[in-house]
Amino acid sequence: MPGRLFAATLAAALLAAPAAAQVTMVIAWPAGGATDISGRIMQPALAEALGEPVIIKNVTGAAGTIGTAEVARARPDGRTILITPVGPMMIQPQLRRNVGYTPADFTPICQVLDSPLIMMTPKTSGLKTVQDVIAKAKTQPGAFPYASTGPGTIPHISMVAFERLAGISMNHIPYRGSGQVMQAFAEGSVTLFNDQSNLIRQYDLHAIAIFNENRSPDFAETPTMRELGYDLVYSIWTGIYGPAGMAPALVARFERACLQTMANAEVRAGLARVQIPIVVRNAAEFAEFNRDQYARFGEVIRAANLTLD
Repeated sequence: MPGRLFAATLAAALLAAPAAAQVTMVIAWPAGGATDISGRIMQPALAEALGEPVIIKNVTGAAGTIGTAEVARARPDGRTILITPVGPMMIQPQLRRNVGYTPADFTPICQVLDSPLIMMTPKTSGLKTVQDVIAKAKTQPGAFPYASTGPGTIPHISMVAFERLAGISMNHIPYRGSGQVMQAFAEGSVTLFNDQSNLIRQYDLHAIAIFNENRSPDFAETPTMRELGYDLVYSIWTGIYGPAGMAPALVARFERACLQTMANAEVRAGLARVQIPIVVRNAAEFAEFNRDQYARFGEVIRAANLTLD
């Protein structure tokens, strides 16, 4: 009897046990974009560092806010994390009234990337310089189209700032992700886009100008916006977050795994191949950086009088 009772109890416990632990890493953008590519390059090393599977889940729409909001609602138990560029976290909550979250709903774990922003165009567009863009826009006031990955993203905000300084008005065409913009480039329906530098060589595009303080070694012939007389400095940085309320020990575990991942030789080689620069901040540094960035973008949004319903 005791043996049968023990066996029954063990069987019941096994049946009641949860499935094998895994971490879901939410990417709030479609497959094929820079965030998705970066996340998939990092995924195997992060899983190894954590000692458990990491599953990627693309949750797209509304300029990254749908997937970001999903993580804000998740339990802070280490089962769900977010990898996101700057826009959904720093810009959208200040631009939209109903995104469903603020930065206070997240735990910064680490920064992983920081990619220069470049104004780009297909090589067949006839646009070679910033002056070409301005001249084209002036022939079609309010009608010359440019692409973004959604209202309130860095590709959008940076172009709004450029319009103001250049004294032009263009037509904003938002897409769900950079993959869709590249398709629009191929179709010829749009010919201008500000985004991460990895797209230039991946899709054989022409780099018009870079939003860096200094020229990039990877694009030494491409002038900065400052060189051309436009004081515009933007980049697209990317970080990993968990929901708010994660236990300190859990944050430390993910921080260690993140730092180990970004030091992994295969990850570094993979990101170098797609020309996405690694810039790492630990949890404390990243939390402070978030506070500074939120204040900075708040000033930009108020100065431009940008709001979205």
